[in-house]
Amino acid sequence: MIADFESFKIELSLSKVEICRELYHQNRDLIRIKKEHVAVRNLVRIINSTLRLAGTKGFHAMSLRDLCADSGFSIGGLYAYIRSKEDLLGLIQGHGFLLTRRTMLAYTQDIAAPRDKLLAAVKAHVYLSELMQPWFYFSFMETKSLPEKQKKEAIAIELEIENILHGIIQEGIEAGAFRQINARLLASLCKAMMQDWYLKRRKYSNQGVSATQYAEFIGALLESHLLP
Repeated sequence: MIADFESFKIELSLSKVEICRELYHQNRDLIRIKKEHVAVRNLVRIINSTLRLAGTKGFHAMSLRDLCADSGFSIGGLYAYIRSKEDLLGLIQGHGFLLTRRTMLAYTQDIAAPRDKLLAAVKAHVYLSELMQPWFYFSFMETKSLPEKQKKEAIAIELEIENILHGIIQEGIEAGAFRQINARLLASLCKAMMQDWYLKRRKYSNQGVSATQYAEFIGALLESHLLP
């Protein structure tokens, strides 16, 4: 079980490098670099620069020339990885969704008790969004700008995250650990509460609420509805 946000930061073993390696293999039709270690290293640079620029000037205001200046790539070098801002948006979305899904599954797979498993899933999501707040905010705001195919993929992966929560709640109901309740609706509400953490981060910061406190508060709310 994840204890708190500080412990999570120390224990998290899912690096950006591994996620970018997976992105590289998923986008071989787009990325023209044959040497994997070179491509993966540069994908990390491109994604880091994009999130940094999106946070300061906004993704739509950012140009590929801005990205080159920040990341150190030439335009020709950048085109070996992406052909347009739409391609870049797809890479950024894919990076974060892969990391979110993998983190939630990794931190819940060895927990048997539904109550503990649900709290672990909430903590994993809230803590990861605290570490990667620029990506989570960016992803939420930019999904509507994706091309139709990528938008559907993004929505499907978001639903998959909600399905992890739904599965845990349903498992607890069937085992008698949770009372009978609309598991799908509760999972949707839980996802909305987790989103509020990274979308309205300043509000909670002004209240002096930490990531650990917020995750545990969601857990307590869920328990008040779920425990018999």
